[in-house]
Amino acid sequence: MSRVRNRVTRHKRKKKVRELAKGYRGGRSKLYRTAKEAVERGWSYSYRDRRRRKREFRRLWITRINAAARQHDLSYSHFMNGLRNAGVELNRKTLAELAVRDPAAFANLVVVAKQALAS
Repeated sequence: MSRVRNRVTRHKRKKKVRELAKGYRGGRSKLYRTAKEAVERGWSYSYRDRRRRKREFRRLWITRINAAARQHDLSYSHFMNGLRNAGVELNRKTLAELAVRDPAAFANLVVVAKQALAS
């Protein structure tokens, strides 16, 4: 019985890793072992940063809402509490967009929040 070699499969696997490492500098794109390490490291960074991106956007939205609310003499926490009491269910992303793109609509929301806080 003849011995089975793994040439085709091995070359396919290595080629796949090298294609994923395309654009990396030096041996990180040419040499299999360093390319594999670089690709795996890149995967772990992308996994981590997909979660980090969500945190960073939420921070940005809160900062924008806070800045817009303070222009109307209201802190972020009081503004959000007023909206919650008034039954307004807009998420932070939408509120931040309103604060930047449509200040008049945001001003109406501030009035609603203040009325809910007063009552």
